[in-house]
Amino acid sequence: MTPLTPSAGLHGMFRDVLRDASGRVLLDRGWKKNAIVTNCHVLLASFIRGAPAASGIAGLAVGAGLAAWDSPPGPPDPSPTQTALVDPNPFLVLPASLKIDFLNGGAVSAAPTGKLQIVATLGPGVPTWPDANHATITLREFGLVATLGGVQVLLNYRTHPAIVKDPTSTLTRTIWLVF
Repeated sequence: MTPLTPSAGLHGMFRDVLRDASGRVLLDRGWKKNAIVTNCHVLLASFIRGAPAASGIAGLAVGAGLAAWDSPPGPPDPSPTQTALVDPNPFLVLPASLKIDFLNGGAVSAAPTGKLQIVATLGPGVPTWPDANHATITLREFGLVATLGGVQVLLNYRTHPAIVKDPTSTLTRTIWLVF
């Protein structure tokens, strides 16, 4: 008998679609994998135990990563041991701006399932960069965050090739978490 692996089915995927002000698609790299990080496992165990100091998704952090990732060999692979974005001042898309649904196959389900879809739409002027910490609106990393014991923790993480988002464009980031 083959032993079961606790996280055999646990994985994440994402897709980014960048559109200009008229709605024309500027970028669509298709579906890619992202890393479910260690703190997601800890959060799930906390929920199952009934820990009151744990929250669900508290937002989507997007960051500039490092400009060095724009040169070969490109951005590093996401690591399941990642605990925070590399950008020390990421922009946080709050839960009220996220659309979170259960999926049954590819269809939205009112009943809980083992698959979540999180859609973040970063419209014109979002993130609110440039600012004192960011010279441009260039995105290279993201992660969903939650709260555990009063501390923000990372649930998943992904680095990606640079997305230069001008002030009038809209980035739609769709994330699937499969449990």
